[in-house]
Amino acid sequence: MPPIKHSSLDRVLGRIDMLDSVNLTNLVQRLARERSLFEGIFNTLQEGVLVISPSGEIEYANAAAHQLLGQADDSLLGKELWRLVPGLQASLGIEVAAEASSSPPQAGEAGAAALPVMTREFELSYPEPRTVQLYLVPFADQHAGAPRSTVILTDITRTKQSTEERIENERTSSILLLAAGVAHELGNPLNSLTIHLQLINRKLRRLAGEAPAAREVDAVADSIRICEAEVKRLDGIITHFLEAIRPQPPDLRETNLGELLAEVLAFQQRELADREIEVEAETSAGLAPVMADRNQVTQVFFNVIKNAVEAMPPGGHLRIKTHADDEAVYLAFADSGAGIKQEDLTRLFQPYHTTKAGGHGLGLMVVQRIMREHGGQIGIESKEGLGTVVTLRFPRKDRRIRMLAP
Repeated sequence: MPPIKHSSLDRVLGRIDMLDSVNLTNLVQRLARERSLFEGIFNTLQEGVLVISPSGEIEYANAAAHQLLGQADDSLLGKELWRLVPGLQASLGIEVAAEASSSPPQAGEAGAAALPVMTREFELSYPEPRTVQLYLVPFADQHAGAPRSTVILTDITRTKQSTEERIENERTSSILLLAAGVAHELGNPLNSLTIHLQLINRKLRRLAGEAPAAREVDAVADSIRICEAEVKRLDGIITHFLEAIRPQPPDLRETNLGELLAEVLAFQQRELADREIEVEAETSAGLAPVMADRNQVTQVFFNVIKNAVEAMPPGGHLRIKTHADDEAVYLAFADSGAGIKQEDLTRLFQPYHTTKAGGHGLGLMVVQRIMREHGGQIGIESKEGLGTVVTLRFPRKDRRIRMLAP
């Protein structure tokens, strides 16, 4: 039996007292089927859909709305939206609008005019942290008194994170682009300084044989050595800076991260031994391969291990663990250092921010850039006095998504 059109349904409902028991049963069954159809459609939506009264009482909620608000099936019905999301009512100014629309609309009036279309964003902490966009639009129902409103809830957590990340990338890119010229200009005088310091040093060595001037020569030579050390330090800062602003696209090839990590640890073995750092590496057998640039990932491992070593006193402990799930391969580097202050955690990836004496503040920024270009992520957890854990996440080769150029 075909569904009843609204005009036909209105005519039938207007004569419902004239229907016999058979037609009445058919009508009820048809209405039940249509209700089930529309329920199924609304429950397939990823957006949460609510229908609320002027007082905020929820009269309908689809499955996505229950999931977003962390409520069991059908538990939202009868509850006030304002109690579930504190502060939302004041933000929307619903209280005044609800009072204005509490009386039934008169004939010819647009009952929904009392409530304007509104949109807001808010954060939920349960059942998990997320950002939700709310879109409220009123609608008039000729069979109801006061106008009701439809509320559409959209989870925009990932979109917001992507937007913030894009803004941060653009901000960093603009800073680095502006400073690239400065780095180039600094490089030329540094080269000139180095050459002339070397020439002066050679002349001083020739004069060192003259007894009366020997003491003065030694004093000048000490000053020159200090100048050379400072020039070398500045050159190192510029070198790291240029690595950060002139990234090469990764040459992605199938890579076993466990084997690459073993190579890096073997290369750093002498430095680790000199500092009496105990390294415990637990590499999962048969670690899933990833698509990676070996040289760039080697640089990531070097930077992360170097930071961990410099954060620990002699005799420290560095523990490295690898594992994988269906989506990614993970490497966790846990040191026994002093940890990072909470106020410094949010600034770790900013250019030139460093907590180490003599640091240039670009190492972690380079690591973050390389990880992003590999489709991966870097996470840092730290507590003062307990140490720091740096986790690298690489997408598995068989689960990697290739983005097409626009």
